[in-house]
Amino acid sequence: MKKLEQSKLIGNKTIQISGSKSISNRLLILESLFKNIQIGNLSNSQDTQLLKKALLENTETVDIHHAGTAMRFLTSYYSIAEGKTTILTGSGRMKERPIKNLVTALQNLGVEIEYLENEGFPPLKIQGRKITETKVDVPANISSQFITSLLLIAGKLEKGLEINLVGEVTSRSYIEMTLDILKKFGIQASFIGNLIKVEPYNESNQSAVINYEVESDWSSASYFYSFAALGRETIHLKSFYKESTQGDSAIAKIYEEFFRIQTIFTEAEHKLTLQPDLNFQFPEKIVLDMNNCPDIAQTLCVTAAALKIPFEISGLGTLRVKETDRLLALYNELQKLGTQTEITDNTIKSLNFNDPEENISIKTYQDHRMAMSFAPFCLIKELNIEDEDVVEKSYPMFWEDLSKILNKE
Repeated sequence: MKKLEQSKLIGNKTIQISGSKSISNRLLILESLFKNIQIGNLSNSQDTQLLKKALLENTETVDIHHAGTAMRFLTSYYSIAEGKTTILTGSGRMKERPIKNLVTALQNLGVEIEYLENEGFPPLKIQGRKITETKVDVPANISSQFITSLLLIAGKLEKGLEINLVGEVTSRSYIEMTLDILKKFGIQASFIGNLIKVEPYNESNQSAVINYEVESDWSSASYFYSFAALGRETIHLKSFYKESTQGDSAIAKIYEEFFRIQTIFTEAEHKLTLQPDLNFQFPEKIVLDMNNCPDIAQTLCVTAAALKIPFEISGLGTLRVKETDRLLALYNELQKLGTQTEITDNTIKSLNFNDPEENISIKTYQDHRMAMSFAPFCLIKELNIEDEDVVEKSYPMFWEDLSKILNKE
């Protein structure tokens, strides 16, 4: 358990955040498939290390523990490993996370995949084969990682791949980030309307090794935006790019609009400065669709709850099937901060604000984002974060970095 005493924010501190987990994991798959990539500033997250280890192993059974991204990306990766049989498994929670839409898409492409326990869930038995089918329909409102999983192998297919997204697209920015990475490595792709086309990679045109320096993780940066919004002090973060392809870079615009945290880029140093406007009047209510950036919704909810700003956030359907049911987890834990909410399948809405509990202890539900998104509340009141090591999944240095910016009262 991590005890966070009530603190004040120390201004003008600089934090170096590790490379983006999302980008790192995509690059590791591409590196293994195409061999001509050198990766710099790779994420030090547990998820990325587990994926890297799995790609280096030559065993029939691969256990990726809690790493949901690895489960999804490796499902497609092993599907095109011709002649290889792989059993892909994970933790108890991983076996509760649905993967049917991805498996069905791969089966429709001709891959033989068997559920070893419960229909629609890991563990999976995958018989790798050469995929000759070129078109597949996929529900558009599923996790973008299912779609990215298919995109990462598409350039390796002899005839490429067309993915028709059926319905309203969720987390479009993450799909566009994947396509941007593919294009950087010479894999031609387009995304028009709901149709994605990826051309086969022409290995005869392969040039010298491509060096890719991974941008720091905007999801991790979001927690410092929350600290800046509550503590009204300046924070510096490295290494970030102004023209980021990460969907969670939307945090900059969101916190500019609702909390007047200005993001100032120093491009030569790849540094961004979070600078609060001390004269800003907070809004009467926050109404926002976060369909393109659901992973930062927890951060926003805690910030709004701490400031007692009414909020109504939609576009959160995918939060139900993350490390935990994040909407239910928010509903439970925000009550401890004195915030009563109402949740549906894809929304969360504040109802009223009361005084926080005297002895706040936040459950994490084995979810790294629950731990980190609630941490900024220590600027309001002392609290405990249960299962503090859960942050290792995406941001192992979080508590150490946090200590650099806090001054205990």
